[in-house]
Amino acid sequence: MTTTTLAALVPLLPFLGAVAGLLLGRTAPGFVRPLAVLPTLTSLVLAAVVAGRQGGGAAVDSATELTPTGSVPIELALHIDGFAALVAVLVGLVATCVQIYSTGYLRDDPRYPSYAALVSLFTSAMFLVVYSGDLIVLLVGWEVMGICSYFLVGHYWETPEARAASLKAFLVTKLGDVPFLIGLFALATDAGSFRITRILGTVASGGLDHPTLIALLLLAGVAGKSAQFPLHTWLPDAMAGPTPVSALIHAATMVAAGVYFIARLLPVFEASQAAMVVLAVMAAVTMTGSALAALAQDDIKRVLAYSTIGQLGYMTGALAVGDRGAAVFHLLSHGAFKALLFLAAGVIIHAAGTNSLAAMSRMRNLRDRIPDAYWTMTVALLALAAIPPFSGFFSKEAVLGVAEHVVTGHTEHTPAAAGWIVLVAGLLTAVLTAAYAMRLWLLAFRGRGTEAPDHGRQPLTMTVVLWVLAVPSLALGGFAFRLLPDWFDGRDLGPTLTTSVLGTGLALVGGIVTYAAWRHTTALAARVPLGAVAAHPEGDAAQVEAEAIATHKPAYGDIAYAPDPADPGRLLLGPLHRHAAAGFHLDAVYTVLFVRPVQAGASLVRFLDREVVETYVRGAGALPRWLGAAVRRAQTGNVQTYVSALLAGTVVLAVAAVLVATGA
Repeated sequence: MTTTTLAALVPLLPFLGAVAGLLLGRTAPGFVRPLAVLPTLTSLVLAAVVAGRQGGGAAVDSATELTPTGSVPIELALHIDGFAALVAVLVGLVATCVQIYSTGYLRDDPRYPSYAALVSLFTSAMFLVVYSGDLIVLLVGWEVMGICSYFLVGHYWETPEARAASLKAFLVTKLGDVPFLIGLFALATDAGSFRITRILGTVASGGLDHPTLIALLLLAGVAGKSAQFPLHTWLPDAMAGPTPVSALIHAATMVAAGVYFIARLLPVFEASQAAMVVLAVMAAVTMTGSALAALAQDDIKRVLAYSTIGQLGYMTGALAVGDRGAAVFHLLSHGAFKALLFLAAGVIIHAAGTNSLAAMSRMRNLRDRIPDAYWTMTVALLALAAIPPFSGFFSKEAVLGVAEHVVTGHTEHTPAAAGWIVLVAGLLTAVLTAAYAMRLWLLAFRGRGTEAPDHGRQPLTMTVVLWVLAVPSLALGGFAFRLLPDWFDGRDLGPTLTTSVLGTGLALVGGIVTYAAWRHTTALAARVPLGAVAAHPEGDAAQVEAEAIATHKPAYGDIAYAPDPADPGRLLLGPLHRHAAAGFHLDAVYTVLFVRPVQAGASLVRFLDREVVETYVRGAGALPRWLGAAVRRAQTGNVQTYVSALLAGTVVLAVAAVLVATGA
């Protein structure tokens, strides 16, 4: 088969698997799991073959016109360069691991057939985004992922949290998609085509008439899809869905789509220095704010959700300083260790006997009960904290290194302000990332909460996947930074001495300080029994216990377990903890600025419709009704009455005629 044919099969197979799974889910349930796993696994193999054939060389391009439009044509086009080839392999790897993992995680779920079909459709849509060479076809995959996320996040629709989270995710991402769609049409109008290659050619020749406007419109859609400030608030709430879905969304699909889109069209954004500075500010605010919020979260999946937002901030930061190679390098390494983190968290939640929530302050003695999750999550957290030689170190240092190059004036096309913003925010986030990674590890595996009931060993399909993902989390970065330049733009992705020393040193400081704070709070908690009124870093112990019970849901079934008071996050953040735990109250701000005005407007429209419009409608119907009633009274059926009325009418007409004639 040709490379083009193989590439076309990559998104097609999961789509066919999704259709077959939906059709056979009720009539032949035995086929559901093979239909979920095998098409996705085959797509992974085909994506690897396509990547091997592409080999970082010339891009594979193929196109056929879908339909004549009379103006800008829409084409079914493939554009597979080194970026697309490797990102597709990542998508296939994570999706396959998620499907295999889900066969154990959701083995008793009655809605597993629809779940598996939606995951396959989700995967197919992301493959379409990755390989597409036409922006309209890319938009189809972009929007299909949005609707799939709505159904998957709301999988446990019986719970109000899941219903609210799915609706919020859909609406917030659609809020960004409206300007995104306008930006796509404006871009195609300026370039005369939706084809990516032609658009890039137009940009290179200086033919883009409105680069700043187009770039900012597109950034709105990216902010929504990739959960960047200020449209990031949907992602932490989306943790109400099944944990494997969280792994898929965070590691290889949906949120990665926005970063990949900018990398695909980076010259469009580079045509506007204002857009690059806006992108840098967005990245800086996102990565630092989300890292602070992660340090204050109690639910393990919300910690990882804010972590994803911050790591996406690193990627957009790399794009803001004009290096898509560093951005996609971090996307690849992050995809491996973040999928591992979520799936290991799923093992913790599964061991606890719940569906989707696990409060770290209530965890105890998990290290010995789930050793596979303990060791693999340790590897993933070290990669997240960018500790050498784990993969996250090399990819994060590639981002910081290119920001340093911009600051020192080694690049001409990127504003120095963008370099400073990304570098300072990236170093600050390195401290915070190591801090919340250490806190998660301590509370999850060395916590002092009440021990949950033991639900036995986890299915083999869940634990094997963890070790598969641990390999790239540990070893990907060490050789990738040498090989990836041949696949990308040829720029050096190796770590630089200055940022390596600074980044690693700050990460170690963050981890050590967090450990010291944990030891301090543990010592206090050991001397004062939970529930007793005594000194505490943030008030008396009874107050802290009451607050924890009031703000956190039981992690293990419906039983209320005592929370662990030894939370270093409270000590480290001090008075900022309450605000960081609430995501700096952005939801409350949006409620005041947008939700309440919209609700007030809707109430006004409802009032006008019921009290004004319906009044006129009722009045318009009342007049004919009254006239009809009057006419009906005259219809008595008596012939004498009719003759009398006729004579009376004749007399009236005669008198009127005489009066008219006399007056004339």
